[in-house]
Amino acid sequence: MNEADYIIIGAGPAGAALAARLAASPLSPRIILVEAGGGRPSLLSQVPAGIALRVPFRNGENYALQTVPQPGLQGRRGYVPRGRGLGGSSLINAMIYVRGQPEDYDHWASLGCAGWCFADVLPLFKRAEANLRGADAWHGAEGPLVVSDLASPSPVSQDFIQAALACGLDENPDFNGPQQEGIGLYQVFQKKGRRLNAARAYLGNPPYPAHLEVLTKTRALRIVITEGRATGVVVHGPGGERRLEARREVILCGGAIASPQLLMLSGIGPAAHLVRHGIPVIRDVPTVGENLQDHLDYTLNVALRGRGLLGYTPTVLGEILSGALPYLRRGTGILSSNVAEAGGFIRSRPDINRPDLQLHFCTGLVDDHGRRFHAATGAALHVCVLRPQSRGTVRLASADPHRAPEIDPRFLSEPADLDLLAAGARIVHRIFAAEPLARHRGRVLYPVDVHDEAALRAMIRARADTIYHPVGTCRMGADPASVVDPSLRVRGIAGLRVADASIMPTLISGNTQAPTAMIGEKAADLILEGQP
Repeated sequence: MNEADYIIIGAGPAGAALAARLAASPLSPRIILVEAGGGRPSLLSQVPAGIALRVPFRNGENYALQTVPQPGLQGRRGYVPRGRGLGGSSLINAMIYVRGQPEDYDHWASLGCAGWCFADVLPLFKRAEANLRGADAWHGAEGPLVVSDLASPSPVSQDFIQAALACGLDENPDFNGPQQEGIGLYQVFQKKGRRLNAARAYLGNPPYPAHLEVLTKTRALRIVITEGRATGVVVHGPGGERRLEARREVILCGGAIASPQLLMLSGIGPAAHLVRHGIPVIRDVPTVGENLQDHLDYTLNVALRGRGLLGYTPTVLGEILSGALPYLRRGTGILSSNVAEAGGFIRSRPDINRPDLQLHFCTGLVDDHGRRFHAATGAALHVCVLRPQSRGTVRLASADPHRAPEIDPRFLSEPADLDLLAAGARIVHRIFAAEPLARHRGRVLYPVDVHDEAALRAMIRARADTIYHPVGTCRMGADPASVVDPSLRVRGIAGLRVADASIMPTLISGNTQAPTAMIGEKAADLILEGQP
């Protein structure tokens, strides 16, 4: 179809949730879901451990973008993997199920985002969730997003947990329960040991309902604005360029990088910037592409041996080959690992009231996002600042919609972020020095004296980078400078909304897939509640 009630741009966690909920409405609206990537996930995407080969490189499921040079990172370019295809970044991420802290959403409400406090969004999280532990006050068991415990966590992940406890940290079996603080194994978006990407979870397999058309390998070029209203989208797909008409609304679900890019390509953004690229200004919105936030991450890589560790060695290859058949039959073994098996949420100092750092313990060396090879097994312990103060931008590199935008997170532009990351790095080193991790006698790839403050900070600037949680570039708010209002409507343009991680006023305290799906759920409710 070339005409629909709703056109949704982007089939990641938010877009898939929104399309599925609208399609299931008794109103049976006609929906077109537009996705620039392909429709069938690769085998490497479906096998959880395949993340080790999908995240580091540009491929059919990863745009593998870069930031502009970062002064705070010694002029290095940061790496920005972004998913492409039905499922978006849920095709390539670590599948970790984390919602954030209740205070994150209560803070949104305090900024004027009515309807977004934790009490408002918890029912949406529960509605989306099918936790195999069962339903309770904090969890749902009937939703599309299957949440599982890891089938075969590495014994070394258990050693990490015990080492963290030896350092005085507490164990927490549920980061989405009564409290987030503590150390433990992550729950994951997996079903029977296999990745469950968001599109597969929400939309199932084709054929889709007749009133839902899914266009893959189709890129949105610009939104059509007629007399102040979004009336359609110009797209380019296998059949060439064409225009799709929207009778009711166009909803952008492209994420924190693609959604502001498409708004600017359509003439909605900072006027001087658009004019510079020869784009006619439909509406001057200086905040489009502003407010970029991301979790900056420092990683301690240690070469060591142990069961269930990944690496480019003959032993691991043999373990993978011997475990292939059991994995296919039961979904167990090393191939079911999400790599980032364990971690937790900790306070940098005891006098603050909630965690401000997150740990990810990976069962393999993650040197430069896994792009630097080592002929060894090992483990990587990551720490990131949960609520960074640094703010960046997404700006057009050109008026060509096929060209990636300029991404500038301005990492460490606020000194407080470096202070906090240095505190986290010292904790990470202390955990690796504690038993039972210490008995593995690992070799630190990039040693540093954590008691030498200048050396530690130089190491952070030389090694730190994103852990892949960009948000905020189409900020939601009650103030007239915000890009969208609390109903996710783009200010000044009728029939146009944004529903993805870009609307977050501030970054949530954790991994972003579950909150992004929640935003899609919320958008569906907002849209359907407004229909006659």
